Amino acid sequence: MRRVCVIGGSRYFGKLLVQRLKAAGHRDTVLNRGSSTPPDGVEHLVADRDDERALTSALASRSFDVVIDQVCYTPVQAAIAVRAFRDRTDRYVMTSTIEVYDPDTTAAISPLPPGEPVPEDAVDPASWPVDTDLPWHDAAYLEGHYAEGKRQAEAVFTRQGSFAFAAVRSAHVLGGGARDFTGRLDHYIQHITEGKPLAVHPTVLPTVFVHDEELADLLLWAATAADFTGPLNACSDGLIDVRALCDVIAARTGRRPTYRVAVAGEEASPFSFDRHYAMSNARARRLGFAFSRTADWLPGVVAEALAAAPAPAT
Repeated sequence: MRRVCVIGGSRYFGKLLVQRLKAAGHRDTVLNRGSSTPPDGVEHLVADRDDERALTSALASRSFDVVIDQVCYTPVQAAIAVRAFRDRTDRYVMTSTIEVYDPDTTAAISPLPPGEPVPEDAVDPASWPVDTDLPWHDAAYLEGHYAEGKRQAEAVFTRQGSFAFAAVRSAHVLGGGARDFTGRLDHYIQHITEGKPLAVHPTVLPTVFVHDEELADLLLWAATAADFTGPLNACSDGLIDVRALCDVIAARTGRRPTYRVAVAGEEASPFSFDRHYAMSNARARRLGFAFSRTADWLPGVVAEALAAAPAPAT
């Protein structure tokens, strides 16, 4: 049994993680802004993580074996957490993202040839530059610099934390039906079932995905059964591009997808990429975590999403 603090954990795979921690018998604490409550038997602390005084007050004299940070997006938030959890935990796991490798978000990353999986050392948090003076508190700035915020947050934890630090870089998450609040899979289901054309790049490149339940399992493993540090890529096996994803939906709906090429300056549909940054999960495998195959679980995820989708207007 371990004492675990989950920052966030109020929706999607974060809720699954909290449930799994409780089921495994760990002493579970959820810290969020009070927008939702955790399951019965899980301690709930209410604080805004951006308010350092409120955060340290809520933590009081508590200490934890491990902290799992689901909602750290900036180096400023990371610096606050480093100070707040100093001497309060031995291990800190941050949920990061595949987007840290996106070559369109920084000139410091050289794109790899299509088909060559991106390893963790393509972005090294130990040497990544940090600038906490950027307008990280501005929502519009943060939305446009999501990947850089994650890269810099990893760097702050790596270089300033007094605890062992691991960053789980998640692939694009699918699954959960109504639990999936992102709307990305629903975008395809709606367009295909209603016969609307999907905007895609002239040439689409494949990416990697992870099932929401598999990601929750990996985070549980990373927090309670592993001792690795540094970044770790989290993705199911197998590359899939947007047209292959649409083929799975088409097989379930009996409706053929139609496409149009996105015009210059137009945002293409989710998961349509003209750049390659599909991750390698080799490090996680070497450390003992076995991933499933995306092709095996994707049809079930699509069926789940279709069942949760609202009935089409008549």
